[in-house]
Amino acid sequence: MKITKAVIPAAGFGTRVLPATKNMPKEMFPIVDKPTIQYIVEEAVDAGITDILIITNRGKGLLEDHFDKSPELEALLEKNGKTELLNIVKNLSELANISFIRQKEMKGLGHAVLKAKSFVGNEPFAVLYGDGVIISKTPAIKQLIDCYGEFGEGVVGVKKVDEKDIHKYGSLKVKNIHDNVFACTDMKEKPQTPEEVLSLYSILDRCVLPAEIFEILERTKPGAGGEIQLTDAMREIAVSKGMTAVEFEGRRYDMGNKFGILQAQIEVGLTHPETGKQLKEYIKNIAKTL
Repeated sequence: MKITKAVIPAAGFGTRVLPATKNMPKEMFPIVDKPTIQYIVEEAVDAGITDILIITNRGKGLLEDHFDKSPELEALLEKNGKTELLNIVKNLSELANISFIRQKEMKGLGHAVLKAKSFVGNEPFAVLYGDGVIISKTPAIKQLIDCYGEFGEGVVGVKKVDEKDIHKYGSLKVKNIHDNVFACTDMKEKPQTPEEVLSLYSILDRCVLPAEIFEILERTKPGAGGEIQLTDAMREIAVSKGMTAVEFEGRRYDMGNKFGILQAQIEVGLTHPETGKQLKEYIKNIAKTL
């Protein structure tokens, strides 16, 4: 079945990067000249997604404004003959069918995804976390979509994390099938003891899920942090039917983390046609003083 719908949870407070996020959503942090959320939406669109639901909360109207039309700005750019910029601005409102819904109570990622039930219907759908940017040749979510249903009911995008950090993530029980594809048969959200760690593979920012996840989420009890965890719901599918884990190709940036933001700015800036050469020289010069 072709997957055309994507859900982007973007309702978090961004507490790891306060005070910057007091009035500015972390999803609007720029990477050179585009906000985080635009990279994620473009990834979905490049993977064939046509309908996107972004889940926000109070104070995140900037996300809606970014993908809306801007008649005044468009008129100004047209008047000044800035055709290239005009096309860039116009294209933002035409990327996909983008809609928004608010998560009025902050009860966790699972609760946020559950808000998408009526939007998704009975179709499989993609989930792209709102603070994870992945730069890759083939869109990361397309790598998962291509594997959907091949071995199990749903696909998760994974990477290995450092042993000292596994308690911050979810740990997966996996067995290699071939290349970068694994069978996943169990999950543990934020393991707190060595005995709870199933492996150092963790879900990072991307998954493709069957619609049955909603029925599971509706009866999922609060887990780690007192929140409804998406991992706990996915575990039921992994244990009963199995899921596929794909170690996706690409460079991931955690835009809810101070160092991740700096990495994204520098590394993307080095490849940007307008900033690459100048930034490279700047880094070379400043490195002499370190």
